[in-house]
Amino acid sequence: MLMTRLISRRRFILTTGGFALGGGLHQLLTSCTQTVSHSSPPSSTNLISAIRNPDVEIDLKAVVDRVKILPGQSTPVWTYQARLVKGDAANLQVLPNSYLGPIIRVRQGQRVKIHFENALPGNQPSIIHWHGLIVPEAMDGHPQQAIDPGGHYTYEFDVVNPAGSNWFHAHPHHLTGEQVYRGLAGLFLVTDEEESKLNLPSGDYDLPIVLQDRSFDRQNQLLYLGFQNRAQQGRPGMPGMMPGMGPMMNRGRNPNAGMGGMMGQMMGFLGDKILVNGYWNEPLNVATRIYRLRVFNASNARIYKLAWSHGEPLIAIATDGHLLPKPIQRPYIMLAPGERVDLWADFSKLKVGTEVFLNSLEFSGAETLGMGGMMPGMQGMNRNVPEMGTAMPLLKIRVDRQEKESLTLPKVLTQASRLTPSEAVNANNPRRIKISNSGMQWLLNDRTFEMDAVAEDEIVKLNTIEQWSIINTPTPSLNRSPNQPFRMNARGMAHSMAHPIHIHGVQFQVIDRQVLPTGQTDWQTVKAGYIDDGWKDTVMVMPGEQVNLLMKFTHYSGRSMYHCHNLEHEDGGMMRNYQITA
Repeated sequence: MLMTRLISRRRFILTTGGFALGGGLHQLLTSCTQTVSHSSPPSSTNLISAIRNPDVEIDLKAVVDRVKILPGQSTPVWTYQARLVKGDAANLQVLPNSYLGPIIRVRQGQRVKIHFENALPGNQPSIIHWHGLIVPEAMDGHPQQAIDPGGHYTYEFDVVNPAGSNWFHAHPHHLTGEQVYRGLAGLFLVTDEEESKLNLPSGDYDLPIVLQDRSFDRQNQLLYLGFQNRAQQGRPGMPGMMPGMGPMMNRGRNPNAGMGGMMGQMMGFLGDKILVNGYWNEPLNVATRIYRLRVFNASNARIYKLAWSHGEPLIAIATDGHLLPKPIQRPYIMLAPGERVDLWADFSKLKVGTEVFLNSLEFSGAETLGMGGMMPGMQGMNRNVPEMGTAMPLLKIRVDRQEKESLTLPKVLTQASRLTPSEAVNANNPRRIKISNSGMQWLLNDRTFEMDAVAEDEIVKLNTIEQWSIINTPTPSLNRSPNQPFRMNARGMAHSMAHPIHIHGVQFQVIDRQVLPTGQTDWQTVKAGYIDDGWKDTVMVMPGEQVNLLMKFTHYSGRSMYHCHNLEHEDGGMMRNYQITA
């Protein structure tokens, strides 16, 4: 029972000396919101300077540990140990008994210094990406910066982001999926003056809800059937072999290989158990109060269609790392990997003893790659893995106590401006990012990832506004009629998946979405769940959909990245550099 684990905020002890391991859901759901001193936001937009006197200084160490997730044996995981070197106790929340965490809490304008140490096994280089944060190139966690086990990397940056729910995770090429899957992720929450005046739920009523799907063997070991790095595995495969076939041919020597591993690489990994904040099958006990639920999709590949079981609409107050201009109601909300949504969850009118579920509803079209009708479901092979778009419960919420509520939903949340297409320097010729598949490999503009490469059409200028169009046009099945949705059939092959596209180093706004006639049937099952009213850093693009974005490149020049946040697609090369020039 979650409530037996919960402790009050007054009794919560944050580790400020010596390393402490991340842990339990009860700790994750106990917030600290003390006010800390902070400097003004930096005025310089293009200088990377050494930070001599940080406001917040933290040590992070990636290590191997064991935690109790399922009944029975404990599970080996990879996790971040954390130690607060300098700052207020509220800056770091350590999470006992969970592989997730820690939670880093800062204010806009603070200076942050984080010392990262890689203590993973010998074949696991690693680096940290600060997902959603605008930071200099050297601080962003580019795979080229990955350090070997035993190595150290120091991050130094000013927090220029406004209030929002960001996160951080491992980001080495070919290994991001596995490292995040095994536990290397945490939360980076920013607040600012504007947010502090809104009287939003805080303290014990401001809760992160981290959604992940995982699979385990009979010994409670994590099963990962994702990208197989042939160089790391020492199995080169055969010349001309499609990605993943080398491990497949050696399936007897690697339980994570075989056809299931190849499908994990192609489709993205799907698990058969939903974990919330690192826990399985544990309810969240709440009072008759209003809560802020910061929902993170930290799954490798699974997309969720969030909805309340009691039929009430969802009320969103923020998406990704930004408050929305005003609250938005939706019957359901689509949340792809890497995306976040902050919910205004009102339990004040429910009776004690009521149970409400946060569910994922059924939808279609997000995962329909196949040959002869074979591939969906093949990833699981010997496991009962729900396919993408399957309806499922995510979190049971139980009202267990009566408390008086006095909060009201603000009509206006932020005064952030809205960009217009006429402001774009390329308004007459938007930058096009085409999603395609060739040889069972996902591509961006027919290219795969190259560590140093930046193409001529991947260069942008600092302090300009651009329009980007991301186009997900599926390769048609050989026997598909013009009006048939993009799905497999038994005689042809269809390349059709939804892709969450994440752009580093910038925030963007969605202008509009355009859908091909052949994509309409599936699009109808998700379209009411988009929230395109605010600033974002990750956007889901359905098959047959074109999403048009506006973005302004501010603060820093240098190399940045864009990629699919289906982590197996990213590891397989669905990622590119782009360059911001002064």
